[in-house]
Amino acid sequence: MELLDVWMDAQQAYGRIPGASIAVVYDQELIWAKGYGYAHMEERVPATSSTMYSICSISKLFTAVGIMQLRDQDKLRLSDSVEDHLDWFSMKNDYSDSGPVTIEGILSHSSGLPREADAPYWTGPDYPFPTRDQIVSSISDQKMLYPARAHYQYSNLGLTLAGEILMGLTGQSYSDYVQNNILRPLGMEDTTTDHLDEFRNNQLATGYSAIQRDGTLATIPPYQVRGIAPAAGMLSTVEDLAKFASWQFRTLDGNTEQAILEKNTLREMQRVHFMEPDASTTYGLGFSVWRNDEKRFVGHGGSCPGYRSHFLVRPEDKIATIFMTNGQGVSAGNFTQIAFDILSPAIKNATEIPSTDVVTDRQTSKDLKQFTGLYKRPLGGETAVLQRGDTLIMLGLPSRNPLSSITELEHIEGNTFRRILSNDTGELGEEIIFEEVGNGEMKLWRHNNFSLRQH
Repeated sequence: MELLDVWMDAQQAYGRIPGASIAVVYDQELIWAKGYGYAHMEERVPATSSTMYSICSISKLFTAVGIMQLRDQDKLRLSDSVEDHLDWFSMKNDYSDSGPVTIEGILSHSSGLPREADAPYWTGPDYPFPTRDQIVSSISDQKMLYPARAHYQYSNLGLTLAGEILMGLTGQSYSDYVQNNILRPLGMEDTTTDHLDEFRNNQLATGYSAIQRDGTLATIPPYQVRGIAPAAGMLSTVEDLAKFASWQFRTLDGNTEQAILEKNTLREMQRVHFMEPDASTTYGLGFSVWRNDEKRFVGHGGSCPGYRSHFLVRPEDKIATIFMTNGQGVSAGNFTQIAFDILSPAIKNATEIPSTDVVTDRQTSKDLKQFTGLYKRPLGGETAVLQRGDTLIMLGLPSRNPLSSITELEHIEGNTFRRILSNDTGELGEEIIFEEVGNGEMKLWRHNNFSLRQH
């Protein structure tokens, strides 16, 4: 966790990310959550783990859960066409012989629908998201992009239609249904279903643009997502999405507490329901499904004006990582993946019963904390020095992947260490010497040059 913390702090600072929050969940426990930078840069209000952000397209997971609840109540079938439930759906279709637009198709982004409704709502500065009436009135002017079930095309319009089906079958507003049937049962008290003005300049972080050519960040003005809410409208915190993750682990374990979905229904959502012919993209029902380092992950990302987010779940390990930021030009998925890669081995070691011949943790008999801290490198950047067991590790910052930027040091004596060669032989390389220079200052000497500790 110290490694993740140091890396996150540097990425926020060096990447000029306005603010960010991150959380790590193991089963039913939120084991780590923290904020970095500022929720509101102008007022220098710190971001925390309870800061609220737009989660953008992660909203689609809640819409998909609602649809599957109705499926389990026999109010719809995945094979139903959208026209069965929305009599106003009459899009131009040059591929009518390929079959209808089905509910399964819109949940797996394989329906053939275009990506967006007929409005330029991702275009600033006004971001003119359409109302429901505007979406309904313009649907007949749009045209199918592909034959049904032929190609993957991520579609905000598709999940908007899923929300319309949900509202039509229940007679409730989207907000009322999601609040009553998903958010409140899961105790997600800091999650809402629209960009509500009451949260602006308070708990909701101010949104900022990506870094512009002149090095500045522009403030994104307030906007409402209106009719696109089922696809991109929700606000939440990393702490609240941690509850959403823990619910999934409980459900997959067969625990019926807060049973908003059956176990097999959630498993069905997290299985692949569509795959591109070249296997480049796989999708479940609402959930994105992907592989990394031979591991299967499910979840979703979010991107909208002023905000980026990512929700990563590894069901087999009962680990989830969540990242949110109020900076547009940020690769949110990189943060959740790195958080998983750093902490999952430690979680596994801490939760498994070790055999007598396997060492699962590093024992600490030496106190090397006097050498730890952040050292400013001569040519720019920093070196973070942390204690791990009876060794020190040096981490170059900033680093896109901290696990590939670690150097481990063997303590020789006093202030002298040697680099452990990364060839699994335990051989030692050059000396690294720490020199105390008074007033609590410390120099790290390597290859005849030094870095000075900052704090």
